[in-house]
Amino acid sequence: MLLKSIVLIFLFFSLTIQNGLARQGGPGRKPPAETDSTRFYSEVNTYVNPVLPGDHPDPTLLKVGDDFYHCGSSFHFNPYLPIYHSKDLVHWKVISRVLPPVHAGMVADRPSAGVWQGAITYFYGSYWIYFSSGGQWFSKASSPEGPWTAPVRVKENRETGPLGYDNSIFVDDDGKPYMVIKNGQKVNRLQALGQDGQLTDSVINLDWINANLQYSWAEGPVMCKRNGYYYYFPAGDVSGGQYVLRATALTADSTRWERLGDFFKPSPDPHNTFPRPNHISAPVQLADGTWWTIGQSYQKRGNDDWSGMGRQTSLYQVLWEGDRPWGAPPVSGPVVKPALDNNNTPWRSVHTDHFNTDSLGLWWHFLTRPAAAHYSLAHRKGWIRLSPDSGRTHLLQKETDHFYSAVTRVDIGAGEPAAHGGIYLTNGNQSVFARLYYSNGRIVFQLDSALRELPYNKGRQVWLKLERLEHQLTGFFSSDGKSWTPVGAAVSAVPLDKVQPNYNSWVGTSIGLFAEGGPVDFDFFVCKDGFSALPAAGSSNHYGTYKVKRGDDWVVTNASAHGGWLMISGVDFGAAGDAKAIEVTADATKSGELKVWIDDLKNGRQIAGVPIKPGKLSGHAPLLNKDISGQHDLFIWFPAGASQEIFIKSIRLLKTGK
Repeated sequence: MLLKSIVLIFLFFSLTIQNGLARQGGPGRKPPAETDSTRFYSEVNTYVNPVLPGDHPDPTLLKVGDDFYHCGSSFHFNPYLPIYHSKDLVHWKVISRVLPPVHAGMVADRPSAGVWQGAITYFYGSYWIYFSSGGQWFSKASSPEGPWTAPVRVKENRETGPLGYDNSIFVDDDGKPYMVIKNGQKVNRLQALGQDGQLTDSVINLDWINANLQYSWAEGPVMCKRNGYYYYFPAGDVSGGQYVLRATALTADSTRWERLGDFFKPSPDPHNTFPRPNHISAPVQLADGTWWTIGQSYQKRGNDDWSGMGRQTSLYQVLWEGDRPWGAPPVSGPVVKPALDNNNTPWRSVHTDHFNTDSLGLWWHFLTRPAAAHYSLAHRKGWIRLSPDSGRTHLLQKETDHFYSAVTRVDIGAGEPAAHGGIYLTNGNQSVFARLYYSNGRIVFQLDSALRELPYNKGRQVWLKLERLEHQLTGFFSSDGKSWTPVGAAVSAVPLDKVQPNYNSWVGTSIGLFAEGGPVDFDFFVCKDGFSALPAAGSSNHYGTYKVKRGDDWVVTNASAHGGWLMISGVDFGAAGDAKAIEVTADATKSGELKVWIDDLKNGRQIAGVPIKPGKLSGHAPLLNKDISGQHDLFIWFPAGASQEIFIKSIRLLKTGK
């Protein structure tokens, strides 16, 4: 435990120096001295936050045996309350959705409304979800995969008062559950739950906690227990702040509670991009004795504002100083991961979908209830049809990355001159959005007042590609999916990416498909197209590497004589046999070979060794496995040797053996 803490502290310190190098763009500067274990360079023993990129607000966390489950506020995104599962707290996938629109008659279908809270818990032999929508409700199931029961209203009473909208569930050592009640700024209360899921016993009034608004809203309170102490964790408000109190008994007596102050330790990383995490989940203890929690934060560093993506969820170790808990300081770089094995779950990323099943994938959502009824997988095998009424309909996923090329193929049937559709990137209330679409002989790309369009006269079927390079969006089209034409110059996505009025209706950006004016068919949707350039600066995880500016481009190099690696999540390889080779665009001062792996550095497989030579701007290599298909996490492994000898700009797959 002590050794792990020492390594963790070193990583924080090392990261601060490396981030400084990236900011200065100084390729001639030397990285910090090596003091950490070489195992971090040959295996994936670290992670980089956020572990749930994109919009995942108000997270709750449940540990049952060796499994972890997450849920939070889904607001007007529906089907409501997606349940995520993980074996290692780092890799997550959606396994169910609690509340379909058919059971959501009590849900207000508008931005900022919908379903709040999403507190997942386990007691009395069942899984339960408590959520808020004009009152408190619960659904229950024998398994987190569902099916979940229709929602049941939690009965209010005069003694307890209104039950609020930001509650959680605490289960004591004896198995007795309590609702941690939060209503408005000054109401903080506890009350036991019975076998029927309803309130029982007397309310424990903790309104004194925020009587003077010392914790702003004191929202999202959660609890845990350790060494005979009850710990109560209130958050400040949406902008940040996380605090902790403790007592030896569940009592309303304020004199028996101790205010411990801030929960998170100050960050040693001046360039941390998630500066004020809060609204943590109840901490959980692992078999090795370590404790962990997840918490939300908007992403912003200086003028580089990604708040529009929503509140993203990161993983933090809970460090104990005696019986005083501290959240590990937030940093932007590698952190030692929990001592848990993954179960082959990929990093959380936007999913590819070929629409070849009878039901819609759990990763999709809608921003209105009517949209949830305006699609069909049955009209045409292997396609999805979006059929709007008088307005726009859509099919979306939470945006997870700053770099990607989203691709689809659109088919608008004859006799529908007004129908148009394509790729859609939007904020939560759809007040700011980008659209790339085919419309009656034209390809149109639009974001706010920026408008680009070109004629297209090769039929009513067309391939579309939306490329994001951080805050720059470019539209492309093609008649065959091979040769692409840009739809004018790039458009700035800053109006979409920055903080939005009313916090973007409390949710983040989404990407997917849309249709207007009539039915539109879509053959597939790919967000991380592997046959388009994948910038190395867009990695989701890395170790021993850092980003540096060379000329006009951000590139990635290694900071260690041991090498280093980076991982680009969710890369789509197409159908089996499509990808035959790989190309790495890079500059080098010395020859070396970059090893390319998929899925993992230990349990995955090497698919290529790409030679990089000085004076050549790219290296190519055939794939060792020609049967790779679908999405994979792609690892690039720098060779051992002197640092800063190879500078990678981008990677892409090739459909030829070049």
